[in-house]
Amino acid sequence: MKVFINGKFYEKEDAKVSVFDHGFLYGDGIFEGIRLYSGNVFKLDKHIDRLFRSAKAIMLEIPYTKEQMIENVCATCRENKLSDAYIRLVVSRGMGALGLSPLSCSNPQVIIIADQIQLYSNELYEKGLKAITVPTRRNSSAALPPMVKSLNYLNNILAKIEAQNLGYQECLLLNNEGYVAECSGDNVFIVFEGKVYTPPTSCGSLSGMTRQTVMEVAREMGYEMIEQPLTRYDIWTADECFLTGTAAKLIPLVELDSRKIGDGKVGKTTKALLEGFNKVVTEKGVRI
Repeated sequence: MKVFINGKFYEKEDAKVSVFDHGFLYGDGIFEGIRLYSGNVFKLDKHIDRLFRSAKAIMLEIPYTKEQMIENVCATCRENKLSDAYIRLVVSRGMGALGLSPLSCSNPQVIIIADQIQLYSNELYEKGLKAITVPTRRNSSAALPPMVKSLNYLNNILAKIEAQNLGYQECLLLNNEGYVAECSGDNVFIVFEGKVYTPPTSCGSLSGMTRQTVMEVAREMGYEMIEQPLTRYDIWTADECFLTGTAAKLIPLVELDSRKIGDGKVGKTTKALLEGFNKVVTEKGVRI
């Protein structure tokens, strides 16, 4: 594997940044998780737009134009001879002094990794996940807007640890008001009485690319797609539930907090939306 760092490719073992990088010291930076499907980088232009919005929000100057960043991502996939992959694009503040102030950082690091990833086994996609609500709450939007894909993912990591310590692979995070925010790295959807629901981003969830695509697919297939605050009760009593994310794609959730969702099996709407999603992933991308 070769890793892109600031315009050059390095072997995996030689791909390094300084221990004084503020991304390492303070989580001071941003990232995007992107998918390559059959030689097409899924919604690459949208991912780059979001990357630049995140950069603007934390006052970080990216040393490339959007067009250059798109080419850098495609070049990384070509360099590694990949047709299907998970791409991690990272921009850190760069090397600086040990203090918090970023004024000493003058060399943002742009890193692109393209590799394989599978968060869950094929069996879980067929039979569905089981999850638990964890004590850790989603960071307040007033502290750090969830729209910023920051390198500081400690909130999500703590939630994941709590779930795994109890024997679960996935977890549900609530916001400070007790409404559903998201899972450790995925958006949440439910199906109830023929309608599809998902929490609005104002509840503390990321406006994920897979989330947006599934919403578009649902509407095109004739489902009423509703964004509204959800509670744990709504998930417990839903007919179906599924999660979406760049790494996870679309995976069913069949149990939450020891309560079966619906009949505890993958529902027909979830299956239909997954099929619809798989059809469009190669249509909404940039050919490498």
